[in-house]
Order: sequence, then structure tokens, then C-alpha cells
Amino acid sequence: MKRGSAALEVRELKMQTPTASCVLSTQRANFAKGGVPTDDEQATGLEREVMMAARKGLDPYNILAPKAAAGTKEDPNLVPSITNKRIVGCICEEDNSTVIWFWLHKGEAQRCPSCGTHYKLVPHQLAH
Repeated sequence: MKRGSAALEVRELKMQTPTASCVLSTQRANFAKGGVPTDDEQATGLEREVMMAARKGLDPYNILAPKAAAGTKEDPNLVPSITNKRIVGCICEEDNSTVIWFWLHKGEAQRCPSCGTHYKLVPHQLAH
């Protein structure tokens, strides 16, 4: 293979992926000016996937804090689980320094033995 034909192949590849070359040139321009890369520019792999999902309002790996409900029998706190039971910790009061742990089983909503807040186990599928 001649040196000139290899250069042509590289040039053709660059033309086929304009977004990648544009991103690289933008990053080089920012770095050359002494700028610090943003999280979007620097993130790769799982971190980037989580950031993109968060922009869409998704939480594929359950990283974000769960949305709290009223905790009543009619509107219990929903606890996702891949099994029929799960251990739950309730803080009960805002300034409480201890956690009340209890088993939550599939079916009806159950109450915290200390404060009476209701929790309900809901099925959850793992993100594959």
C-alpha cells in the first residue's frame, strides 16, 4: 500500500464522521485557550450514559434519590425491589440520629413500627 493511498483512506474516514472531528476540534480549541473542559466534554462510558439519561429525565441505575410520597395508606412511599421482600430503613423524624430497620413484603402497604409511615413494595426490573 502506498503512502498516498493510506492518507486518502484516513481523509475519507474523517469525512464520514464529521461530528467526531468537530467535537475534537472544539475540545482542542478550548484546551488551547487554557479553558477547562466541561463535564459533557470529559465524561465517558457509564458516567456519560447516566448524564445523557438524566437530561431526558430518566434514572436507569437508580442513582437519584427516590421521590417521597405522603406516606399515608392511600399514598405510600414506593420501594422498588427485584424480589418479594426488602429491608427498609426509616428515619422517622428529620433530626433523628437512628434508623428504624424493618422488612417490607410484597402485597399491601406496611407501616413503620415507630412512626407509622406507610411503604409499599413495587416490582422493579434491572437495567441490562
